[in-house]
Amino acid sequence: MLKQHNQRQRGRSLLTLLFWIYIAVLLRITVFRESFSFDHLMENGNVNPELFTAYIPFLRGGFIGLFIYLFVGNIVWFIPLGGYLVWKHPKCSVLLATIIGFLLSLGIETSQYVFGVGVTELDDLVLNTAGTLIGAVFVRVVQRMSEKQLSR
Repeated sequence: MLKQHNQRQRGRSLLTLLFWIYIAVLLRITVFRESFSFDHLMENGNVNPELFTAYIPFLRGGFIGLFIYLFVGNIVWFIPLGGYLVWKHPKCSVLLATIIGFLLSLGIETSQYVFGVGVTELDDLVLNTAGTLIGAVFVRVVQRMSEKQLSR
């Protein structure tokens, strides 16, 4: 019994470590890029407030792979966040996890503008938030299915 508890604790610790590595990688690819610098704050930022218009040229030009990479990638990169939040904090609702994902994405998009390291896009905010929601719902559904299996 104690051995199972220790194994479970190690598994949880490993998942927490992987989560923080995931956050570090996420911030590295979105904010702390090669072009990151404090030298020209607020000078090079770009904003695209139009929803999904940046994807249209990719589709028209036949760059389906790039479209999928960008569109689906914005969703996929945030699925672990939603999943981890509801797994690690059982009282965390799907709504709260989604709000946290929205706020993290907003922070990333704002940082991209401030440091001029990418284009701040409304689509990224929407897709990242959707990814967080998908991750949170997925884990919550798996948890509920497991509870039903255990209660039988």
